[in-house]
Formats: sequence, structure tokens, C-alpha cells
Amino acid sequence: MFKNLTKCFSTIIKKISNKGRITEDNIKQTLREIRIALLEADVSLLVIKKFIKKIKKKCIGHTINKHLTPGQEFIKIVQKELILIIGNNNYKIKFIPNKLSIFLIIGIQGSGKTTSIGKLSKLFKNNYKKKILVVSTDIYRTAAIKQLKIISSQIKIDFFKSNNTQKPIDIAHQAIDYAKIKKYDVLFIDTAGRMHIDKKLMKEIKNIHISINPLETIFVIDSMIGQDSINIIKKFKKLIPITSIFLTKIDSNTRCGVVLSIKYITNIPITFLGNGEKFDDIKKFNSKKIASQILGMKNSFSLIKKIEKNIDKKYLNNLNKKIKQGKTFDLNDFLKQIYQMKKIGGIKKILNKIPLNNNLQKSILFQMNDSIFIKIDSIIKSMTVQEKKNPQIIKYSRKKRISLGSGTNIQDVNTLLKQFKLMKKMMKKIKNVGIIKLLQNIKNMIL
Repeated sequence: MFKNLTKCFSTIIKKISNKGRITEDNIKQTLREIRIALLEADVSLLVIKKFIKKIKKKCIGHTINKHLTPGQEFIKIVQKELILIIGNNNYKIKFIPNKLSIFLIIGIQGSGKTTSIGKLSKLFKNNYKKKILVVSTDIYRTAAIKQLKIISSQIKIDFFKSNNTQKPIDIAHQAIDYAKIKKYDVLFIDTAGRMHIDKKLMKEIKNIHISINPLETIFVIDSMIGQDSINIIKKFKKLIPITSIFLTKIDSNTRCGVVLSIKYITNIPITFLGNGEKFDDIKKFNSKKIASQILGMKNSFSLIKKIEKNIDKKYLNNLNKKIKQGKTFDLNDFLKQIYQMKKIGGIKKILNKIPLNNNLQKSILFQMNDSIFIKIDSIIKSMTVQEKKNPQIIKYSRKKRISLGSGTNIQDVNTLLKQFKLMKKMMKKIKNVGIIKLLQNIKNMIL
């Protein structure tokens, strides 16, 4: 999903990130490119106009965060507006405590309602430990009832029997009565696929909804339909209060612009995504992750998780105090910093996220990678306590001894000392910000 759109945005972001200064002219050019990319992705024109207008308003005359480059600030604005357009993440799956929660599943023919019920049932059963019952009221499609029965047996949930001679509204009520007696937590009611132009079937689903008063009415829609799906949802919404949308087939090659349009136009949140044929292929919708994926920052989430999980905050706090007190950053600190970066997920990845000037980014410090970490570790550990605290005393004779002790050569020792000097320079740069705050700024910049 969003493969082409992500590619376009990555190119656009790369261009704007290389700008030393953001001007009204280059903002306008960038917004033109964004508009074209969104149009090609089949995003609603109404949404595109609103999106571009809000970004332009926020960018022109905007004060740049002193910890971010102008390009990074622009990306942050775009990401924030994307999240607002797509829809926030305030939606949570609701259940009625100690009572039956009824979920009515509706949609047009071929959208994947029955398979989606299987996915939802498995998710609710495994993640929320709910006792599930499913029933089909689709008396029109051959083998529809049998299909749901097969799915329920595959994922090991209970199935309520029904047949083609019954009325859908009667089936629903019988299933509700049974579910209450047997103390089920959740009842999924599958319905026949129908088009909004079919007055008879639309009246039927409206009557079912009024009669059973479900906790949730989930509209299942195929993402491959494109912008037409929005018109379909709007027609259904006039008759039935839809609470959320389950978007299927997002793993296809479709442009998926509908994901960016639905919430804004219909005011109905997307809550679930179907991304495959297996019953585990379901994701809870997350606008922040979708926005990051579109902007080509999907892998940054794993990096941030590693930062939060692996970083030694006690060590960083101590180093922070040391730097603020004006104490010297020595080779012991340098080695510990490298350990920290390696734990987080890669030295180069972290260094590339820190907002530094271009000369420093092109320096030998940025040639550092995890493959030479063992060499650095060995060189520093071959030094005396005095040499680690005062690297300036390391002259030729000391370098020769250190290289022999570490199994390296003098050139390797010289390279490490140059890298240390640049790291020390960087530490002076962030003295007023503080290391903890800097990492938080990096996190905010990525997310």
C-alpha cells in the first residue's frame, strides 16, 4: 500500500531537506509536487485542497524550531497535517461490560464481509479474551451461511445455525436471545451484500439495525474500489448510523488514496485494515503509522522503540551533568557513547538523525559504522587510564604501543582520535540542550 505515493514523497522530502532555507517560492514548488503525488494516488480533490491550504498557511511565516533544520520542520508540519486528514487514533474497541456486545457487519457485495468477521473474531478472541458467537443473515447468496460456518470452525469460535427459509431479522433476534442465554461476550451478525440503489435490501438492513440496536455497525469496503467507495458509504450513512470502517485488500496494488479521504469526507473513522487472506492479516488502524509510511519513515518506529527500550538513561543523565558542569568529555565517555548507539540500533542511523551542519555530517565521524566497533573498542581498551582521560598526550610512541596492543595500525589509532575530537565537538554543540532533551527532539522529529 502507498508504494508509489511513498516513493513520490521520499523524493519531495529529499529535495526540501537539502534546502538550507525555506522560502515562499520553494514551499510553493514543493506543494505543487505534493498535489500531483496525491492526485496520482487517487486522493479526493477536496481533501487535497484542504491539505495543501493548511500546510501553506503553517509554513509561510512559520518560526523554525531551533533544534530542527527548515527541511525537518517542514516534514513535521506535513506529517501532522496528514495525521489530521487521515483521522486521529482516539477510537478504541468498545465492549459492554458483563453484557452482550453486538457488532453488525454491513457492506456491498464482494467486499469481504464474511472473511473480515473471521479476522475480527480471531482478534477479539485472542487479544481481548472474548467468548464469540457468529451468525449469518445472508439468505440470498448461495452457500453464504455455509461459508461463515466453515470460517468459524477454522478459527474455533461458535456458530449459530440459520437457513435460507428464515427472515434475516428473525435470524438476528434468535441469535441475540441464544447469545444472552449462553452468556457470550460478542455476537457478530453477518449481513447480505447490497447496493445503496436496492431500496428493498436497504430497507431491510435499516429495519434490522433499528430492531437490534447494535453496539457497533462496521462498514466493510474494498480499497480497490477507490473514490467510489466514499459515495457508497455516504449513501449508506443516510439510512444507517455507521460507527466505523473496515478497509479490505490494502495489500493490493491499488493506489489506496481512499485511506486519506474517507475520514475527512464521511467523518467515519477507519478502524481496521485487512492486509491479506489469512485470518491473522488484520491491523488496527493507526493514522500516525500510516502517515509515517507515506512519508517513507516507516522504519523509524522500530528505531524509536529501540531507543526507548535499550538506552541507559542513568548513564546519559550522568554524562549530561558532566557536560553541563564543564567537565572534559574523554575517551571513556566516547566508548560508552558508541556502546549506547550500537545498542539503540546502529551508530550511523543515530548520527544521521542528529541535526548537525553539513561540514560535520560529511566528516570522518559519519564514516563510523558498526563493523569497525570492535576495532575502536580494542584500541581504547589498550590505552592507559591517563591516556583515556587525556587523549592529547597520545603522541607517536604511545600510538605505536597502542596499535601493537590492540592488533591494529597507527593509522587506525589516528582515525579513532579524529573521530573522538569530532564527537567532543558535537558534545559541546549540545551542551546547552542536554543529551536527554536532544534524544527527545530526535524522537519527535522522526515521529
